[in-house]
Amino acid sequence: RQQAGQAGAGMEGGGQPPAPLAPPSQPQGEHLQLLLRRSREAKNCAYCPYSRFPVGAALLTAGGEIFSGCNVENACYSLGVCAERAAILKAISEGHTSFRAMAIASDMGDEFITPCGACRQVMREFGTDWDVYLTKADGTYIVKKLEELLPLSFGPEDLQK
Repeated sequence: RQQAGQAGAGMEGGGQPPAPLAPPSQPQGEHLQLLLRRSREAKNCAYCPYSRFPVGAALLTAGGEIFSGCNVENACYSLGVCAERAAILKAISEGHTSFRAMAIASDMGDEFITPCGACRQVMREFGTDWDVYLTKADGTYIVKKLEELLPLSFGPEDLQK
């Protein structure tokens, strides 16, 4: 499944506290534009003095709230955290564990940003049937189900076998 689109601008919502968003369906129209914009805004908060590769993510919960995150690097590289995991951890720390969509933004130019393997596995912890909006710097995006990004995955249900 792949869809392409163009991100818009000009809505309220900053990268601050979670914002109420949409009814329990997938984001559409202005709600989707808000999710995409929040990922771009989060990117602007990235702390990446070593890679100089800012990434932002905005996570939509099943309850319609958005949690954003950015990558945070550390001189000891393995101690950094990606934007996707930062958004998920922020949502979990506020009591949310059911997610509908995530938008990811970077400055990659002609390439769509994709989550790293560690982020895909952390995302997988919370199901496979949610959308991930992979964007380019110009605001265009494609949409993938998480199960497409991590096929044949291992999840919590596998521990019950």
